[in-house]
Amino acid sequence: MTITLPPPIGAYFRAEESNDFDAVARCFLSGGVVRDEGRLIEGRPAIAAWMAEAKTKYHHRTEVLSAHEADGDWLVSVRVSGSFPNSPITLEQAFRLTDGAIAALDIR
Repeated sequence: MTITLPPPIGAYFRAEESNDFDAVARCFLSGGVVRDEGRLIEGRPAIAAWMAEAKTKYHHRTEVLSAHEADGDWLVSVRVSGSFPNSPITLEQAFRLTDGAIAALDIR
């Protein structure tokens, strides 16, 4: 089954897979935010650093399982595997898009 994602979300997952942290950050608005592990990460430089830190810490890979739009957000279910307890796990990533870029990502 092919999962169709909006261009900025598809670009985000491709950049994450290739470990291109600056490309991950460019998927966001300049003031975009990420909520992950109880932290709020704001702005492209901080988002690039967050992804680099997460990849170094967890050595994770992400597989998109499903995606749908609900109430203005894109809800993407992903299987994340890496060097952390209970790997692999399934998470929901809620993306808010604005002006063709990611304005917010909430990882739950």
